[in-house]
Amino acid sequence: MAYKVLVLKGDGIGPEVVGEALQVLKVVARRAAVDIDFKEGAAGGHAIDAFGTPLPDNVLAQAKDSDAILLGAVGGPKWDNPRAEHRPEQAILKLRKELGLFANVRPVKTVKELISASPLRPDIVNGVDMVIIRELTGGIYYGKPSERRQNGDMREAVDTCAYTEEEIRRVLRYGFELARDRRKKLTSVDKANVLATSRLWREIAGELAAEFKDVAFENQLVDFLTDEASVLAGSMGLLPSASLGEELNSAGFRVGLYEPIHGSAPDIAGRDEANPLAAILSGALLLEQSLGMRSEAELIEQAVEGVVRDGYRTRDLHGGSGAKPVGCKAMGRLVREKIESLEPES
Repeated sequence: MAYKVLVLKGDGIGPEVVGEALQVLKVVARRAAVDIDFKEGAAGGHAIDAFGTPLPDNVLAQAKDSDAILLGAVGGPKWDNPRAEHRPEQAILKLRKELGLFANVRPVKTVKELISASPLRPDIVNGVDMVIIRELTGGIYYGKPSERRQNGDMREAVDTCAYTEEEIRRVLRYGFELARDRRKKLTSVDKANVLATSRLWREIAGELAAEFKDVAFENQLVDFLTDEASVLAGSMGLLPSASLGEELNSAGFRVGLYEPIHGSAPDIAGRDEANPLAAILSGALLLEQSLGMRSEAELIEQAVEGVVRDGYRTRDLHGGSGAKPVGCKAMGRLVREKIESLEPES
């Protein structure tokens, strides 16, 4: 049986970094003798240009028929008109909603050789290994009404933040279960001093904490964003993410959408300067979370760490003494070569 993976390369540097991630996945699949059927589709700004919509119906149908999706960043100045009917980001929101991808999972782990790239002191950054989970399908993104209005001579807009108990409970349960398998510590971040939705969130979190007595639990008012966590690792170009749902795929694992957390960076698109490592590590998450290929995922992680350890750096990474500057394609090739050298022949 072949696994089905849909590849949506996105806009800007998306095709470059996802292209390298795809080649890495093909190498791993071949070496593991696993049949993965990769299909490509259009989503985001280029889909608007070609089809008049950020997510064509046939691409959504492909996504629903896939075991996992590998996605590149979408958007760019070309599609930034705030009054446009169609926006590239609508593709991601529709995929999340239609596939029920409620939990965004962002691991943040430092690589020893890149600690100097973080603005924080080495003794603070060394050994960081955390996972940030964000709820995706409730809250302000999907609450109604959400619209632009004309009030006499004045323009106004409204967005509604709304959560159901089930939307809160399922993502918190995922967090508790993940924490139980890691260091048995979970922090729930909210704005309970201001928002009614956060107060409901905190109430349900307390109920679940009583169920997971083996997990140390705390509530905390929001004081950081996931993008800011990139300073721990040294660059956004190193951070992957997964968006997971409750539905199981043909492999018996969660259907997921996998993407680097960085944007489309149109200013460097086509210049072979982008860092593909976040996209490659997103591919590793895909193998682990949606296909159950943990050892193959670890192989990719080891290869990435090995290439960094060997001193290779894309432009976004601080070089330091003895660094070897490389472009996007070269970095992808180096990771593939490292995989070939690490994994024994079958």
